[in-house]
Amino acid sequence: MILTRKHVSRRALLRGMGAAVALPVLDSMIPALSKASEVVATVSPVRMVFCYVPNGIDMRNWTPAAEGRAFELPKILSPLAPVQDDIMVLTGLMDHGGEALGDGPGDHARASASFLTGVHPRKTAGADISAGISVDQLAAQKIGRQTRLASLELGCEDGHLAGNCDSGYACAYVNSISWRTATAPNPPEVNPRAVFERLFGSDENAGDPTVRARNARYQQSILDLVADDTRRLETGLGPTDRRKLDEYLTSVREVERQIEMMERQIATNSVAVPSIEKPSGIPIEFAEHAGLMFNLLAIALQTDTTRISTFMLAREASNRSYREIGVPEGHHGLSHHRNDPALMDKVAKINEHHMAQFANFLVRLKKTQEGAGSLLDNTLVLYGSGISDGNRHNHDNLPVLLAGGSQTFKTGRHIRYQKKEPVANLYLSLLDAAGVPTERFGDSQNRLEYLTDLS
Repeated sequence: MILTRKHVSRRALLRGMGAAVALPVLDSMIPALSKASEVVATVSPVRMVFCYVPNGIDMRNWTPAAEGRAFELPKILSPLAPVQDDIMVLTGLMDHGGEALGDGPGDHARASASFLTGVHPRKTAGADISAGISVDQLAAQKIGRQTRLASLELGCEDGHLAGNCDSGYACAYVNSISWRTATAPNPPEVNPRAVFERLFGSDENAGDPTVRARNARYQQSILDLVADDTRRLETGLGPTDRRKLDEYLTSVREVERQIEMMERQIATNSVAVPSIEKPSGIPIEFAEHAGLMFNLLAIALQTDTTRISTFMLAREASNRSYREIGVPEGHHGLSHHRNDPALMDKVAKINEHHMAQFANFLVRLKKTQEGAGSLLDNTLVLYGSGISDGNRHNHDNLPVLLAGGSQTFKTGRHIRYQKKEPVANLYLSLLDAAGVPTERFGDSQNRLEYLTDLS
């Protein structure tokens, strides 16, 4: 038998004029005659994504009535219908670190600071902040060195790290869910242009706003810069790989086009810019902004540029309004609904709007073929909040769902835990699945049961 297939390195990049574009998984990256187990280990690494929404959820429209596989999606979860078989709704988890524990008010700051750390944050508005290393960063320490970016922190709402943002808690607590160490939060990047340049552009002076502005005006398409390298690569690929490469590069071009169009609109005042200060290049409407960020994240995962990411759809205690869906009131204000059904319905509308953007992301991952399955099969995606009911500010019975990871977990179910299980127990199980086994994390007690079986 003669083997003529060209082998392409999993770390191959398209380069040109200071730009570098990572490649998606191609068949030619799989060595000829590789064993199936070797293919899975080499080409389909496990990724981890943690998505956070603030101010709690309208739990009336979140929690499915039935357990097991025969559950129907409530109103807020309805956008997940195309991927219902790929999710698990986990009811009964709690975040003990978000409770007051003698510190009085400040539930919003404690919710976001403890959600991924499992640690009660120190109450301070000064520089002596302290929480704990977050689960994403624990994983990044072990597997982040295998990718160009150890982790990627994203958000849709800018915030400050200094000052008092919640009853004596520093702003760093409400603006970050990712903590590199107990005293070093990782603030999310909210500008799609900055994320695009970090993924594809030259790293030199990438953070300089003057350089960003010049590049936005003058630089060619990133794909034009690597066109020669692309043509050379295509000559050695089979038809399936050429199709995959074309689909991937088309998606990169589309994200680039959306960013450039949005920047032109802002520069020419062709859209109504709100009276709040926003970094250049951030879309006005939430859905467009979140969609861009999710698309960039999907590309980063597809190309194995990173395997670890956090995404804050809004910062904790956010009072953003959503006029585009008929909710002109601020989100945080509405979350103090005093059990008024009309106000609760508006909270549910915001919750469903957030979920719709998340669902689009999952669908994209599911449609992206990788190895014998999809990118979603190889990605563990957590979605949730550190507060359950925004009116009560309670940290038990949290809204948490897990998507993807079908290589390890039995998805398509609603699991109800009868005792107050620390959400950190779930993180131990996720770390196991990602190949980062850990004995203890935060306030964990043991691994979370029932994720891998139907009992």
